Amino acid sequence: MSDLRTTTLLMGFRRRRLRWTFSTSLLMIIVFVLSCMALVLGNTIYPLSTVLSVLGGESIQGATFAIYTLRLPRMLTGLFVGLAFGIAGSTFQNLLRNPLASPDIIGITSGSSIAAVFCILILGLSGPLVSIAAVISGLLVALIIYLLSRNGGFSGGKLILIGIGIQAMIQSAISYLILRSNQNDIPSALRWLSGSLNGVRLSALPGLVSFVLIFSSLIILLGGHLRILELSEQTATSLGVRTDLIRILLVLSGVFLIAYATAVTGPIAFVSFLSGPIAKKWVGRGLPSEFPAGLIGAILVLGSDLIGQYAFSTRFPVGVITGILGSPYLLYLIIRMNRQGG
Repeated sequence: MSDLRTTTLLMGFRRRRLRWTFSTSLLMIIVFVLSCMALVLGNTIYPLSTVLSVLGGESIQGATFAIYTLRLPRMLTGLFVGLAFGIAGSTFQNLLRNPLASPDIIGITSGSSIAAVFCILILGLSGPLVSIAAVISGLLVALIIYLLSRNGGFSGGKLILIGIGIQAMIQSAISYLILRSNQNDIPSALRWLSGSLNGVRLSALPGLVSFVLIFSSLIILLGGHLRILELSEQTATSLGVRTDLIRILLVLSGVFLIAYATAVTGPIAFVSFLSGPIAKKWVGRGLPSEFPAGLIGAILVLGSDLIGQYAFSTRFPVGVITGILGSPYLLYLIIRMNRQGG
């Protein structure tokens, strides 16, 4: 009887692993297709052979500028920003065992936004200085939320409520800065706040790629500890997991991903919020969902950018499209949790 139960468990685990592998591979194929579409489509549609020739170093009049200078940075930025938002969002949701525990819901994204808006509107800065300020501000806000939530014992629910309150305060401060600033500077700040891939350059990619690779790898390496932390604090402690250290490493990694991605493109709404739940539904529960969530994030950003650029007579920033997709799900989730007493 024991052997039969063991065999059944092993077969179930193998089926789940097979599903995870198949689902993740399919997500990677979708990301690849969207990436190719981002390079092919535009005011002039170039065949894939021309795109490959340009990427291979061949100089083609018109195509080289359009593909290498405009489309390639946009595509790569969308890809890595989507990975960052998706992996960070899934990490926070799994760590706090709550689908509302997304960085753009609990105020971390807003922490980066207020520094960027202050630099753009008040200091008149742009480029790397704005990115540095946004990263530092995101870290500080995350630290404040974490320290306040530890008062009287750490609680995921307490962290979410404190984060939502701080986000409301920061959004009010951003609105004040916009109202008090020079009217000529407001459009640039609003474009940044909407979350956009417009104007990205290859020079911004080395830092973004480095941050995403380093901190995403750290989160994936700590995935086993994260699975244990998802069970409960007591279970993790009894199994010898250094819960405070692991939680701090995961939170810092997620914050760095969110803060730097936000610094590059602005706060692209709801990508980190949607990616985790979609990934869990897609690959199944009980297996690592951070990397699939990153792929979902990349699909949301690249797909929404293509929709915003080519599906309407007016071109919309990617954050507008993701906001339209995410708002109904947020309302549905709040209603469902309220009915369940969550």
